[in-house]
Amino acid sequence: MKQFQETYDALAREYAANNPKSKAAYETATKSLPGGNTRTVLFYEPFPLYTERAKGCYLWDVDGHKYVDLLGEYTAGLYGHSNPVILEAIHAALKRGLSFGSHHADEARLAQLIRDRFSSIDLVRFTNSGTEANLMALAAAKIYTDRSKIMVFEGGYHGGGFLFKSGPHPVNVPHEYLMARYNDTGSVDELITANGKDIAAIIVEPMIGSAGCIPGTPEFLAHLRAKATEIGAVLIFDEVMTSRLYSGGGVQSEIGIFPDMTTMGKYIGGGMSFGAFGGKVDIMSIYDPRTTSTTRKGASVPHAGTFNNNVLTMAAGSAGLEKVFSPDLARALHSRGDDLRNKLNYVAKSTILRVTGCGSIMAFHFTATPSEKIHSIRDIEGHNTSLLDILHLHMLNQGFYIARRGFVALSLELTAKELDSFVEAIQGFLRKYANLVAE
Repeated sequence: MKQFQETYDALAREYAANNPKSKAAYETATKSLPGGNTRTVLFYEPFPLYTERAKGCYLWDVDGHKYVDLLGEYTAGLYGHSNPVILEAIHAALKRGLSFGSHHADEARLAQLIRDRFSSIDLVRFTNSGTEANLMALAAAKIYTDRSKIMVFEGGYHGGGFLFKSGPHPVNVPHEYLMARYNDTGSVDELITANGKDIAAIIVEPMIGSAGCIPGTPEFLAHLRAKATEIGAVLIFDEVMTSRLYSGGGVQSEIGIFPDMTTMGKYIGGGMSFGAFGGKVDIMSIYDPRTTSTTRKGASVPHAGTFNNNVLTMAAGSAGLEKVFSPDLARALHSRGDDLRNKLNYVAKSTILRVTGCGSIMAFHFTATPSEKIHSIRDIEGHNTSLLDILHLHMLNQGFYIARRGFVALSLELTAKELDSFVEAIQGFLRKYANLVAE
């Protein structure tokens, strides 16, 4: 629509005029990086901001503008940018040496802290990202079951090699996928009826993350648990994003529905590169290097990675879980997120803005579908992405840093002051563009 394009163009001109140094930095980057980019999610038109420094819940770009960081590094930035406990742990680790090439105490310490929070995890192994965690978890499931097919869900995202927003993506790891509809037990049962004996794993996000923060219902997740048990498949909860929710034990701990395996990443590394996968001892034991048998039943499967137990991640992650992110603090952050989302939906009444999510993780949608009826990506098909572009540039111009796709993840550093200001800014956006967002 012409009106949307004219509004966006005006905002883009204002943004470009305000950020000449970011524009220059981006143009320099295009000479060495494809599209000036090495992380697709961070790119947006007319050019991305370049951050110079960060502290607490604030960012400063190269042009000197200050932003409230509401993106939270896509949930990885739980501790903010300068938590003293995390910084102290990193500095102490640095003094001991950058890289050991050997075992050290912090890796076992972090593993035990994770086991303490996730009762479904008997054993855990570390990786460098959530993508790697899901790669290894699915490999384990296929080896353990001696089956080949993987059930996934529309809108699912399990890392850079597992994109299922509107069907399998060309970059996906070439597993044999069966794609069901999220929060739709009927579609699950249809696929199981036709393929049950061949399904190695059912992998699911307890809340669809990158496709719009759409929670799975307890009934849906319980159904997956029952069906996986029935057919002998491995149920994997991808809690890379959601492990921070409720009391810090993820969705599974809150609703009492436990998978066979769990994958994690993001904040658990204390802001450093991190991923992990864990679960039942009989599954995880296939990675036990003490096993030397060459038979399928007793074979040891190699899992390498130079930085799997890197000293900075292990130290920062352990300090964060042990000294900062207590279950009580996790619950308080979760409640703060629920409160923010409720306020945003309240000020958005009589508009097409909807905010979905769970606890401290949420996403904006411009759609006629009521929030309470958004249960899958099919329920937001046709939502107005032009308005998300407009919202993003408007909020940047107002000093609030969110994702272009309307994604928000709160950090522990955010206070009522910043969150109330954000609600006021959203309210101002809705007033300014009332003609575009009217229900």
